[in-house]
Amino acid sequence: MRQAGTREGAVLLLGSSLTIVGSVMVAPVLPKMMAAFMPSEPHAGLWVPLAITGPALAIALFAPVAGWLADRVGRKPMLVAATLLYAILGALPAQLDALMGVVAARLAFGVAEAMVMTGCSTLIADYWHGEQRLRYVNRQVVTIGLVGALFFVAGGVLGESSWRTPFYLYLLPLLLVPFMLRILWEPPLAQQQARDQARGTDRVDRVALVAGCALIAVGMVLCFVVTIQTPVILVGLGVTSSTLIGLCTGWALLASLLGALLWPLARRGLGLHGCNGLLLLLLAGGLWILAEAPGYASVLLAVTVHGIGAGMLVPNAMAPVMNALTPQTRGRGMGLFTGCLYIGQFVSPLVVGLAVSLGGDLRRGILLLVALAVLYAVGWSGVALRGRAGLATSRQDQPPL
Repeated sequence: MRQAGTREGAVLLLGSSLTIVGSVMVAPVLPKMMAAFMPSEPHAGLWVPLAITGPALAIALFAPVAGWLADRVGRKPMLVAATLLYAILGALPAQLDALMGVVAARLAFGVAEAMVMTGCSTLIADYWHGEQRLRYVNRQVVTIGLVGALFFVAGGVLGESSWRTPFYLYLLPLLLVPFMLRILWEPPLAQQQARDQARGTDRVDRVALVAGCALIAVGMVLCFVVTIQTPVILVGLGVTSSTLIGLCTGWALLASLLGALLWPLARRGLGLHGCNGLLLLLLAGGLWILAEAPGYASVLLAVTVHGIGAGMLVPNAMAPVMNALTPQTRGRGMGLFTGCLYIGQFVSPLVVGLAVSLGGDLRRGILLLVALAVLYAVGWSGVALRGRAGLATSRQDQPPL
């Protein structure tokens, strides 16, 4: 069977990074978009933010359909078509004058993003197995973080002249299409399926699939508490400088990269289940420090602890989901996983709002989420300990050679 190498890996890692570019590159121009549309559109305060966050909702809803398409029409054809749509729909708002047209284009853009993310993740699972697959899952997270940081800065710089300018950067993925056509190949699914049947591993592990999807959804709810609420908390502490708030955001991104780099060590030392317990405790610890922070330095510490846990979340949740799927169901399974990831992002503000209503204020609401995260971490730690105990017992029962 054909073996994938570094060329395929480079194309898929760059393709995966398109998903973070879709959300971070135009975020810095939100105020300029608001100012441009406010005079002519009375509801601009509602629709302009949706133009920025709307793709996440589209991804959450369409990713399972994208997974079905990947299994039905093939991974490579869907990915190539999605990348072309990504570039065209991404740049389209720069040419539109109607706000509702911009919102519609961004929602359609989110559909293309869903296909890109699902296609890249599915091909990574198809091309590599075992430790190699885990390495590429980790590299995917690191690449997404690095490219996201680069384009966040690029979007801010280009947005100084006009809110339209950053959208033209979405045409850059067109340069990736020829490499996708030349380097990527459709995996022999029937051959993989026959091999799995011979090994007795041709059935979907539904427990691992559901557990991974639940973990990524809950984890994203906890991750976006920091993303959305940190500026609010900083303003409440008297920190109103956009530079300091932006520095805190950038620092959180660097911390998540550190977490992704530390993930292989944590996984080897604690196992996947034990690492789930660790990353949830880190997320909870960061949120607890954030809720109790007396000043800017404490907030930086909070986003550091939280970011390390966030960096471990996606690879540690994705790896067992990939392993739980058969070649014939990988597209649908990864589409479901991607959908759960973005559903967690989208509902995070709603969950925080519910927690605030129960707790009485933002600080108590965050502490309520901390308590739930700790309980979830304890559950995963218990699973890890039972697994280790079972492994030790089985080794003791083996007769000596």
